[in-house]
Amino acid sequence: MSTGVAIFDTMLPLVRGQRIGLFAGSGVGKSSLLAKFARGVEADVVVIALVGERGRELREFVERVLGPEGMKRSVLVTATSDQSALARRRCAMAAMTVAEHFRAQGLHVLFLADSITRFAEAHREVALASGETAALKGYPPSVAQAIMSLAERAGPGPEGEGDITAVFSVLVAGSDMEETIADILRGVLDGHVVMDRKIAERGRYPAIDLLRSVSRSLPEAASTAENALIARARQLLGAWDRAEMMIQAGLYAKGSDPLVDAAIRVWPMLDAFLAEDAPADGVAGSFTRLAAVLGAV
Repeated sequence: MSTGVAIFDTMLPLVRGQRIGLFAGSGVGKSSLLAKFARGVEADVVVIALVGERGRELREFVERVLGPEGMKRSVLVTATSDQSALARRRCAMAAMTVAEHFRAQGLHVLFLADSITRFAEAHREVALASGETAALKGYPPSVAQAIMSLAERAGPGPEGEGDITAVFSVLVAGSDMEETIADILRGVLDGHVVMDRKIAERGRYPAIDLLRSVSRSLPEAASTAENALIARARQLLGAWDRAEMMIQAGLYAKGSDPLVDAAIRVWPMLDAFLAEDAPADGVAGSFTRLAAVLGAV
Protein backbone atom coordinates (compact mmCIF):
# COMPACT_ATOMS: atom_id res chain seq x y z
CA MET A 1 0.00 0.00 0.00
CA SER A 2 1.10 3.58 -0.59
CA THR A 3 2.80 5.31 2.35
CA GLY A 4 3.79 8.65 0.83
CA VAL A 5 7.50 7.81 1.36
CA ALA A 6 9.43 6.42 -1.63
CA ILE A 7 11.70 4.06 0.32
CA PHE A 8 8.67 2.34 1.90
CA ASP A 9 6.75 2.21 -1.36
CA THR A 10 9.64 0.30 -2.95
CA MET A 11 12.43 -1.18 -0.81
CA LEU A 12 10.56 -1.70 2.47
CA PRO A 13 6.91 -2.23 1.49
CA LEU A 14 4.26 -1.93 4.17
CA VAL A 15 1.18 -4.11 3.61
CA ARG A 16 -2.19 -4.13 5.35
CA GLY A 17 -2.06 -5.90 8.68
CA GLN A 18 1.74 -5.84 8.87
CA ARG A 19 3.61 -4.98 12.09
CA ILE A 20 6.99 -3.31 11.82
CA GLY A 21 9.45 -1.81 14.28
CA LEU A 22 11.16 1.55 13.82
CA PHE A 23 14.50 1.30 15.65
CA ALA A 24 16.14 4.66 16.29
CA GLY A 25 18.12 6.70 18.76
CA SER A 26 16.93 10.11 19.88
CA GLY A 27 17.00 13.00 17.43
CA VAL A 28 17.26 11.11 14.12
CA GLY A 29 13.83 12.04 12.72
CA LYS A 30 11.69 9.25 14.13
CA SER A 31 8.73 11.45 15.09
CA SER A 32 8.81 13.22 11.73
CA LEU A 33 8.67 9.87 9.93
CA LEU A 34 5.73 8.73 12.07
CA ALA A 35 3.93 11.99 11.21
CA LYS A 36 4.57 11.32 7.49
CA PHE A 37 2.93 7.94 7.94
CA ALA A 38 -0.04 9.55 9.71
CA ARG A 39 -0.52 11.94 6.79
CA GLY A 40 0.36 9.68 3.88
CA VAL A 41 -0.47 6.01 4.53
CA GLU A 42 -3.64 4.66 2.92
CA ALA A 43 -5.81 4.05 5.99
CA ASP A 44 -9.30 4.92 7.18
CA VAL A 45 -8.25 5.85 10.73
CA VAL A 46 -4.90 6.55 12.38
CA VAL A 47 -4.51 5.76 16.09
CA ILE A 48 -1.39 7.22 17.72
CA ALA A 49 -0.09 6.21 21.15
CA LEU A 50 2.39 8.71 22.59
CA VAL A 51 3.88 7.11 25.69
CA GLY A 52 6.10 9.05 28.07
CA GLU A 53 6.55 12.12 25.87
CA ARG A 54 7.21 15.53 27.41
CA GLY A 55 4.19 17.83 27.39
CA ARG A 56 5.93 20.41 25.20
CA GLU A 57 6.93 17.76 22.65
CA LEU A 58 3.38 16.45 22.59
CA ARG A 59 1.96 19.86 21.70
CA GLU A 60 4.65 20.40 19.06
CA PHE A 61 3.91 16.98 17.54
CA VAL A 62 0.20 17.79 17.23
CA GLU A 63 0.51 21.39 16.01
CA ARG A 64 3.65 21.38 13.88
CA VAL A 65 4.67 17.84 12.99
CA LEU A 66 1.26 16.22 12.50
CA GLY A 67 -0.60 19.39 11.53
CA PRO A 68 -4.26 19.85 10.55
CA GLU A 69 -3.95 17.41 7.64
CA GLY A 70 -2.73 14.60 9.88
CA MET A 71 -5.26 15.35 12.62
CA LYS A 72 -8.28 14.98 10.31
CA ARG A 73 -8.39 11.21 10.65
CA SER A 74 -6.28 10.67 13.78
CA VAL A 75 -7.04 9.60 17.34
CA LEU A 76 -4.33 10.38 19.89
CA VAL A 77 -3.94 8.53 23.19
CA THR A 78 -1.24 10.10 25.34
CA ALA A 79 0.45 9.78 28.70
CA THR A 80 3.16 12.35 29.37
CA SER A 81 6.40 11.62 31.20
CA ASP A 82 5.17 13.20 34.44
CA GLN A 83 2.27 10.76 34.75
CA SER A 84 2.44 7.56 36.77
CA ALA A 85 4.00 4.38 35.41
CA LEU A 86 0.57 2.74 35.51
CA ALA A 87 -0.92 5.49 33.31
CA ARG A 88 1.99 5.25 30.85
CA ARG A 89 1.61 1.48 30.60
CA ARG A 90 -2.14 1.74 30.10
CA CYS A 91 -1.69 4.37 27.37
CA ALA A 92 -0.39 1.90 24.79
CA MET A 93 -2.95 -0.74 25.72
CA ALA A 94 -5.83 1.76 25.61
CA ALA A 95 -4.69 2.99 22.19
CA MET A 96 -4.66 -0.58 20.89
CA THR A 97 -8.20 -1.06 22.25
CA VAL A 98 -9.29 2.01 20.26
CA ALA A 99 -7.66 0.54 17.14
CA GLU A 100 -9.43 -2.78 17.72
CA HIS A 101 -12.75 -0.93 17.99
CA PHE A 102 -12.30 0.61 14.53
CA ARG A 103 -11.04 -2.69 13.10
CA ALA A 104 -14.21 -4.42 14.31
CA GLN A 105 -16.18 -1.90 12.22
CA GLY A 106 -14.41 -3.12 9.08
CA LEU A 107 -11.99 -0.19 8.84
CA HIS A 108 -8.30 -0.26 7.98
CA VAL A 109 -6.45 1.20 10.97
CA LEU A 110 -2.89 2.51 11.07
CA PHE A 111 -1.54 2.18 14.63
CA LEU A 112 1.55 4.24 15.53
CA ALA A 113 3.23 3.77 18.93
CA ASP A 114 5.97 6.12 20.15
CA SER A 115 7.57 4.45 21.91
CA ILE A 116 7.46 0.82 22.99
CA THR A 117 10.65 1.38 24.98
CA ARG A 118 8.85 3.81 27.31
CA PHE A 119 5.93 1.36 27.56
CA ALA A 120 8.43 -1.31 28.65
CA GLU A 121 10.04 1.06 31.16
CA ALA A 122 6.63 1.84 32.65
CA HIS A 123 5.85 -1.88 32.86
CA ARG A 124 9.18 -2.41 34.63
CA GLU A 125 8.33 0.19 37.26
CA VAL A 126 4.94 -1.39 37.92
CA ALA A 127 6.32 -4.94 37.97
CA LEU A 128 9.20 -4.15 40.32
CA ALA A 129 6.85 -2.29 42.66
CA SER A 130 4.63 -5.39 42.79
CA GLY A 131 7.54 -7.61 43.82
CA GLU A 132 8.92 -9.02 40.56
CA THR A 133 12.68 -9.39 40.31
CA ALA A 134 14.78 -7.81 37.57
CA ALA A 135 16.26 -10.41 35.24
CA LEU A 136 16.59 -9.34 31.59
CA LYS A 137 19.26 -6.62 31.92
CA GLY A 138 17.20 -4.80 34.51
CA TYR A 139 13.78 -5.76 33.12
CA PRO A 140 11.44 -8.25 34.84
CA PRO A 141 10.66 -11.51 32.99
CA SER A 142 7.06 -10.36 32.38
CA VAL A 143 8.16 -7.51 30.09
CA ALA A 144 8.56 -9.88 27.14
CA GLN A 145 5.01 -11.16 27.58
CA ALA A 146 3.65 -7.60 27.90
CA ILE A 147 5.32 -6.50 24.64
CA MET A 148 4.30 -9.63 22.75
CA SER A 149 0.69 -9.36 23.96
CA LEU A 150 0.49 -5.77 22.71
CA ALA A 151 2.09 -6.56 19.34
CA GLU A 152 -0.08 -9.63 18.74
CA ARG A 153 -3.26 -7.57 19.11
CA ALA A 154 -2.37 -5.79 15.86
CA GLY A 155 -2.63 -7.41 12.45
CA PRO A 156 -5.46 -8.70 10.27
CA GLY A 157 -8.86 -9.04 11.93
CA PRO A 158 -11.27 -11.98 11.67
CA GLU A 159 -13.17 -12.45 8.42
CA GLY A 160 -15.50 -9.52 7.82
CA GLU A 161 -13.44 -7.11 9.94
CA GLY A 162 -10.67 -4.69 8.99
CA ASP A 163 -6.95 -4.72 9.70
CA ILE A 164 -4.53 -2.98 12.06
CA THR A 165 -1.24 -2.05 10.42
CA ALA A 166 1.16 -1.22 13.25
CA VAL A 167 4.41 0.75 13.45
CA PHE A 168 6.14 0.48 16.83
CA SER A 169 9.04 2.83 17.48
CA VAL A 170 11.89 1.57 19.66
CA LEU A 171 14.47 3.82 21.31
CA VAL A 172 17.88 2.16 21.03
CA ALA A 173 20.57 3.69 23.22
CA GLY A 174 23.76 4.20 21.25
CA SER A 175 22.22 2.36 18.27
CA ASP A 176 22.52 -0.91 20.23
CA MET A 177 20.32 -3.32 18.28
CA GLU A 178 21.01 -6.07 20.83
CA GLU A 179 19.32 -4.05 23.58
CA THR A 180 16.67 -6.08 25.46
CA ILE A 181 13.50 -4.42 24.11
CA ALA A 182 14.84 -4.24 20.55
CA ASP A 183 15.78 -7.92 20.69
CA ILE A 184 12.32 -8.96 21.94
CA LEU A 185 10.49 -6.94 19.29
CA ARG A 186 12.58 -8.14 16.35
CA GLY A 187 11.41 -11.66 17.08
CA VAL A 188 7.67 -10.89 16.96
CA LEU A 189 7.36 -8.25 14.23
CA ASP A 190 7.03 -8.60 10.46
CA GLY A 191 9.94 -6.31 9.71
CA HIS A 192 12.37 -3.85 11.25
CA VAL A 193 13.54 -0.46 10.03
CA VAL A 194 16.82 0.89 11.41
CA MET A 195 17.44 4.63 11.51
CA ASP A 196 21.10 5.65 11.63
CA ARG A 197 22.51 8.77 13.28
CA LYS A 198 25.38 9.05 10.79
CA ILE A 199 22.90 9.24 7.91
CA ALA A 200 20.90 11.90 9.79
CA GLU A 201 24.05 13.90 10.48
CA ARG A 202 24.81 14.20 6.77
CA GLY A 203 21.30 15.51 6.18
CA ARG A 204 19.43 12.66 4.49
CA TYR A 205 15.94 12.08 5.90
CA PRO A 206 14.40 9.67 6.57
CA ALA A 207 17.75 8.47 7.93
CA ILE A 208 17.09 4.79 7.20
CA ASP A 209 19.95 2.31 6.95
CA LEU A 210 18.47 0.16 4.19
CA LEU A 211 21.09 -2.59 4.42
CA ARG A 212 20.17 -3.25 8.08
CA SER A 213 16.41 -2.97 7.51
CA VAL A 214 14.04 -5.76 6.46
CA SER A 215 10.39 -6.02 5.44
CA ARG A 216 9.12 -9.59 5.68
CA SER A 217 6.33 -8.76 3.24
CA LEU A 218 8.89 -9.33 0.47
CA PRO A 219 9.05 -10.96 -2.02
CA GLU A 220 5.27 -11.53 -2.04
CA ALA A 221 4.40 -7.81 -1.86
CA ALA A 222 6.18 -6.99 -5.14
CA SER A 223 6.16 -8.34 -8.69
CA THR A 224 9.09 -10.23 -10.21
CA ALA A 225 10.30 -7.09 -12.00
CA GLU A 226 9.95 -4.99 -8.84
CA ASN A 227 11.86 -7.57 -6.76
CA ALA A 228 14.64 -7.47 -9.35
CA LEU A 229 14.87 -3.67 -8.98
CA ILE A 230 14.97 -3.97 -5.19
CA ALA A 231 17.69 -6.65 -5.33
CA ARG A 232 19.78 -4.54 -7.74
CA ALA A 233 19.47 -1.43 -5.57
CA ARG A 234 20.51 -3.37 -2.47
CA GLN A 235 23.43 -4.90 -4.36
CA LEU A 236 24.71 -1.47 -5.41
CA LEU A 237 24.21 0.00 -1.94
CA GLY A 238 26.11 -2.94 -0.45
CA ALA A 239 28.98 -2.44 -2.89
CA TRP A 240 29.16 1.27 -2.03
CA ASP A 241 29.05 0.51 1.70
CA ARG A 242 31.95 -1.95 1.48
CA ALA A 243 34.12 0.34 -0.64
CA GLU A 244 33.15 3.75 0.78
CA MET A 245 36.23 4.22 2.99
CA MET A 246 38.57 3.41 0.10
CA ILE A 247 36.63 5.68 -2.26
CA GLN A 248 36.66 8.61 0.18
CA ALA A 249 40.38 8.12 0.84
CA GLY A 250 41.16 8.06 -2.89
CA LEU A 251 42.53 4.51 -2.70
CA TYR A 252 40.04 2.89 -5.06
CA ALA A 253 41.29 2.42 -8.62
CA LYS A 254 38.53 2.86 -11.18
CA GLY A 255 37.96 -0.31 -13.19
CA SER A 256 39.16 -2.76 -10.53
CA ASP A 257 35.59 -3.85 -9.71
CA PRO A 258 32.71 -3.32 -12.19
CA LEU A 259 30.09 -3.51 -9.42
CA VAL A 260 31.81 -0.81 -7.35
CA ASP A 261 32.18 1.32 -10.50
CA ALA A 262 28.41 1.03 -11.06
CA ALA A 263 27.75 1.87 -7.40
CA ILE A 264 29.89 5.01 -7.65
CA ARG A 265 27.95 6.21 -10.71
CA VAL A 266 24.50 5.59 -9.23
CA TRP A 267 25.17 6.50 -5.58
CA PRO A 268 24.21 10.23 -5.62
CA MET A 269 20.93 9.54 -7.44
CA LEU A 270 20.06 6.47 -5.35
CA ASP A 271 20.81 8.28 -2.09
CA ALA A 272 18.58 11.17 -3.22
CA PHE A 273 15.81 8.69 -4.13
CA LEU A 274 15.87 7.24 -0.59
CA ALA A 275 15.06 10.72 0.75
CA GLU A 276 12.16 11.40 -1.63
CA ASP A 277 8.47 11.56 -0.90
CA ALA A 278 6.43 9.22 -3.09
CA PRO A 279 5.07 10.75 -6.32
CA ALA A 280 1.36 11.38 -6.81
CA ASP A 281 0.84 8.01 -8.49
CA GLY A 282 2.08 6.18 -5.38
CA VAL A 283 3.79 2.79 -5.49
CA ALA A 284 3.84 2.49 -9.30
CA GLY A 285 5.38 5.95 -9.64
CA SER A 286 8.03 5.16 -7.01
CA PHE A 287 9.11 2.02 -8.87
CA THR A 288 9.19 3.95 -12.15
CA ARG A 289 11.49 6.50 -10.51
CA LEU A 290 13.69 3.73 -9.02
CA ALA A 291 13.96 2.06 -12.44
CA ALA A 292 15.05 5.39 -13.94
CA VAL A 293 17.73 5.80 -11.25
CA LEU A 294 19.10 2.28 -11.75
CA GLY A 295 18.86 2.71 -15.53
CA ALA A 296 21.63 5.27 -15.24
CA VAL A 297 24.08 2.38 -14.80
